[in-house]
Amino acid sequence: MIEITLLGTGSPIPDPNRAGPATLIRAGGQVFLVDCGRGVLQRAAAVGVGAAGLSALLLTHLHSDHIAELGDLLITSWVTNFAPDPAPLQVIGPPGTAQTVEATLKAFGHDIGYRIAHHADLNAPPPIEVHEYTDGPVWDRDGVTIRVAPTDHRPVAPTIGFRVESGPQDSKTSVVLAGDTVPCASLDALAAGADALVHTVIRKDLIANVPQQRFQDICDYHSSVQEAAATAARAGVATLVLTHYVPALVPGQEEQWRALAATEFNGQIELGDDLHRIEVRARQ
Repeated sequence: MIEITLLGTGSPIPDPNRAGPATLIRAGGQVFLVDCGRGVLQRAAAVGVGAAGLSALLLTHLHSDHIAELGDLLITSWVTNFAPDPAPLQVIGPPGTAQTVEATLKAFGHDIGYRIAHHADLNAPPPIEVHEYTDGPVWDRDGVTIRVAPTDHRPVAPTIGFRVESGPQDSKTSVVLAGDTVPCASLDALAAGADALVHTVIRKDLIANVPQQRFQDICDYHSSVQEAAATAARAGVATLVLTHYVPALVPGQEEQWRALAATEFNGQIELGDDLHRIEVRARQ
């Protein structure tokens, strides 16, 4: 079984009820955080997960709303890990991730220096290992494997989606996390036959009525609800999980969003508020 928790279902626009984009994946006793939008550590604390307990941070791309809490995550993981020789935090993302992590640590340089000067058991900066990928396998530990493939969020490039698999060879459970993207063949291939697809979505029908061009611009590099659903249908996934709602999902409108997805996809459709949890099992 793989457990999906939508830690943050919001967007770049601050929302008092929705944290920034972030999804927690628990698989085979390991814990993965996919993206780290604003408020992610508070949401993770609500489900009993601390920064030091993560197996890895997986980044789909480097847009600000998906990495807003990167500095907090790196520092908190460091100062709340009390192992005498802590293993480095694993960070996996597209090219540019290492530069972003390095710049973030530099921005927190004063803080890191203060803590090393004050705490005898902190004698080195945060231990972090960054791995950059655009395609292929990225993780294989204790029965959990992860591979990535390119997605299409241009001009944001490169961007990647993740496929997490867990379980015995003959009955693996698989979850794909698309990130921000328009429909593309590489995502179709990554998601093929998956038990669940977590996909960001926007309502292009509503955004078209917003007078500011800057808002309308987002339509050309995000998937609509129907486009995400069509991706799920082409890939033959069992469950479609919608997140990163733009505009924000208003209470009482859940069935409206679900109905739009159902025009293209006849499987299970999941959506909801922050902390919505889905248990995914391999199809028999």
